[in-house]
Amino acid sequence: MPGSTNTLLIEGSFEELSDELAHYIDENRKRQGDDGASLQADITPILEQGQKDEALKKLVTGSAVLNAAPEKEFIAAYNLLVHLVRQSPNLDKFLPKICQNLSVPITSSPLNGPGLALSVLTTIFNILPADNDTRYHVFMAILRVVRGSSSFDALKSQLKNMDLWVEQWETDEEDQRKLYLSIAEVAEEASEDEQAYLYLLRALRTVSAEEASSDEARMLSIRALQAALLHSSHFDFQDLTALDSIQALRKSDAVYFELLEIFNAELLDDYNDFTDEHNGWIEEQGLDTSVLYRKMRLLTLASLAASTQSRSLPYQQISRALQIPFEDVEMWVIDVVRAGLVEGKLSQLNQTFLIHRSTYRVFGEKQWTEVQGRLDTWRSSLEGVLGVVRQEREKAIREKEREVKELESRMNGAGSGAGMGAAGARRPPREIDMGAD
Repeated sequence: MPGSTNTLLIEGSFEELSDELAHYIDENRKRQGDDGASLQADITPILEQGQKDEALKKLVTGSAVLNAAPEKEFIAAYNLLVHLVRQSPNLDKFLPKICQNLSVPITSSPLNGPGLALSVLTTIFNILPADNDTRYHVFMAILRVVRGSSSFDALKSQLKNMDLWVEQWETDEEDQRKLYLSIAEVAEEASEDEQAYLYLLRALRTVSAEEASSDEARMLSIRALQAALLHSSHFDFQDLTALDSIQALRKSDAVYFELLEIFNAELLDDYNDFTDEHNGWIEEQGLDTSVLYRKMRLLTLASLAASTQSRSLPYQQISRALQIPFEDVEMWVIDVVRAGLVEGKLSQLNQTFLIHRSTYRVFGEKQWTEVQGRLDTWRSSLEGVLGVVRQEREKAIREKEREVKELESRMNGAGSGAGMGAAGARRPPREIDMGAD
């Protein structure tokens, strides 16, 4: 598959190699029972006159016979042809025909033919300069071979380079759309639903606002919407509602747009109302009702979890909202957690779903109101906590002040008693006996 740039090394002059390839093509023609004019004889005078492009034109035209060449000679023969074509300043003139030949079945090797064709196409892709827009046409041929051989895995690892390639090739929006649609179709046939939807969406994004109401944009929009609805793990429809071509369905296909709005923001009850109003329409459009019901129930549960301020959902409430038996509630909760829409845990003792994380499907005026209410609740709770903390702090300060005063009072009382005791313990003065004499 496409990778780093390669160098193709083949020895010999242009004239010698052209003569050799023409002889080889003639031999293969005879092997297939074609005794027509000799290509080798046809190009000899042309080569003598130095008309390389004219000789290449005949070689490329006759190269279709190489698809019947023996398997062991196939790649060498095509590499020789590619080497000769590279020596012309008019690559765009010859490579499309070669790519076209390689895009059809290789009759000499039905089993290994796709691998042989991909090998040659990859060589062509890699020897071209990175910014050569001819790479676009070679890659489209690679996609045709991959699609015909169900070998999407060989291509998948290269899709990470697609943005860079498109930028290098300076591809216009129409060619980008063709490229992305081709990748989407190859992925879809390989049951790679995620990749198929991703490139279908990228194709839709190439539709300009001026083309949003065109028939092509309409068909592509409906196709993308159907893919999103039926995709088992796609639950966010904001990527579609933001597109001009999808918004244009509001006028051209109002029922489809109504269905999109339900899956984007509404609940199971709304979907049931829709199916009652448009009885049989879902089946007529080829949509799987069981898939849609399952997805709608998961989305409904996700909305319930996001809008519940208590962060706790009783089993009974879930059962009513999803219109399911009570004993199936835990199964649906597990499914919505696995889908990544909600995080939480089940409390079988209390028969509630404790919500740890949830995300709004859309964020509009209703959601802002819910957030405001939740913030008001949190603010009231915080104010209550702050009030309690303030009271306890003031109480602690008062208590400390009281203790300090008591300590000072004790200290003052102890100091006064110690002074009086010292005076009382003082010995009386000794008496002096004076005689009468």
